[in-house]
Amino acid sequence: MNLGEESVRAFEEALNTLATGVAAFIPKLIVALFAFIVLWIVAVMLGKLIEQIVRALKVDSLLEGLGAEEVLTRGGVKLNSGAFIGGLVRWFFIVLALLVAASILELGEVSTFLTSVVTYIPNVVVAAIIIIAAAVLGDMAQRVTKASAHAARMPAASLIGAVAKWSIWIFGILAALFQLQIAVELLQTLVTAFVAMLALAGGLAFGLGGK
Repeated sequence: MNLGEESVRAFEEALNTLATGVAAFIPKLIVALFAFIVLWIVAVMLGKLIEQIVRALKVDSLLEGLGAEEVLTRGGVKLNSGAFIGGLVRWFFIVLALLVAASILELGEVSTFLTSVVTYIPNVVVAAIIIIAAAVLGDMAQRVTKASAHAARMPAASLIGAVAKWSIWIFGILAALFQLQIAVELLQTLVTAFVAMLALAGGLAFGLGGK
C-alpha cells in the first residue's frame, strides 16, 4: 500500500467519523431547540401570570403605604412590583431553558456556568428586598427620630434623624452585599466593627445619661 492510498483511507475514516458525529448531534440539537422553545414559552406565560397575580394582590398599594414609592421615585425608579417579580420569574426560566438545552447537548462547562447563574438569582431577589426594606425603614426611622428629638427639644434633631436613617441604610447595604456574596470576609469585619461601634455608643449614651 503506497502513501497515496493511506492518505485516502485516512481521509475517508475522518470523513466517516465526522458524519457519524454530525448524525448523532443533529437529534440532540433538535431536542435541545424544542425544549428551549417550550420552556421559553412557559417562561413568558409564567412571567405574565405572576405579574397579574402581584397586581391583583395590590402589592404596589401596600408598598406605597409604607413609603416605598417615594423612596424609589427619588432614586429615579418607578414602583412596579408586578413587572419586577414577573421579569425575575421569566428570566429565571429562560436561564433554566438554556441550562436544559446545554445539558442535552452535553456542554458541561456551559451547564456548570448556567447552574451557578440559576442558583445565584434568588440571592439577587433577597438583596433587592433588603435594599427596599432598608430604604423604607430608614425614612421611617428618620421621621420618627427627628420628630421625637424635636418633641424633646434636643439640639441637632435633623442630624439625629439623618444618623438613624443612614445607619439603617449602611446596615441594609452591607446585608445586601453579604447576600450577594461580595467580599464576604471584608463585610464580616465591617459588620463586627459596626456592631461594636453601636455597642460602644449605646454604653456611652447610657453612662452619660445616668450621670
